[in-house]
Amino acid sequence: MEFTKELTQKCKSARSVVVLTGAGISAESGVPTFRGEEGLWRKYRAEELATPYAFERDPKLVWEWYDWRRQLISKCLPNPGHYAIANLEALYKDFLLITQNVDGLHRKAGSKKLREIHGNIWRVRCTKEGRVEENLEVPLKTIPPACKCGAILRPHIVWFGESLDMEDIQTSYEAIGKCDLFFTIGTSVVVQPAASFAMMAKSMGAYVVEINKDPTPVSEQVDVSLLGKAGEILPELEKELSST
Repeated sequence: MEFTKELTQKCKSARSVVVLTGAGISAESGVPTFRGEEGLWRKYRAEELATPYAFERDPKLVWEWYDWRRQLISKCLPNPGHYAIANLEALYKDFLLITQNVDGLHRKAGSKKLREIHGNIWRVRCTKEGRVEENLEVPLKTIPPACKCGAILRPHIVWFGESLDMEDIQTSYEAIGKCDLFFTIGTSVVVQPAASFAMMAKSMGAYVVEINKDPTPVSEQVDVSLLGKAGEILPELEKELSST
């Protein structure tokens, strides 16, 4: 792919960079989006299971669904797009990756400066003490899993009807407010508050680059919209930026 001189210059001169990723980049690794027919499990939709009410009513059912999801995701590996983002992190001193994805693939690819604003499916939280810990067991031996204190563990995921972690949001807003380069990658720009991040960055003077398979509501408003797979475009861009 040919990149404009303006794009490469903006990327090379940037001092503070924010990258936002959505389901599109994970879909390239084979992670189901859990939307529409793809999201059906035992005739349940994701919106019916990923709620505090559903967990309170039937934690076993909700955990069986998450155990199924974890088994699917465990077979998926980071793609070249994930690795390119991890490599971009090394190019910029001031860098933040904000992801809406819960699959943990960015961490697997080596990203360290990141905020998983919707949580991580490989982490669990005690419903009594709020303690968060990693759990990589696939499949789960006990459903629902229990904490050492005896209380039920829940997925460390932000469910429908729950608020995002304030520290994650505050860190994200601060980074967006000072960045001069913003990437929105593989996101449909629908789910708030992340849907507003790109235009927020642009309103504060950042150069905004979109990489997505299909056009989105902000495609005509960003500075550059690159249509295609993140796993193909990002490695090429990284190579361009790494060259002298």
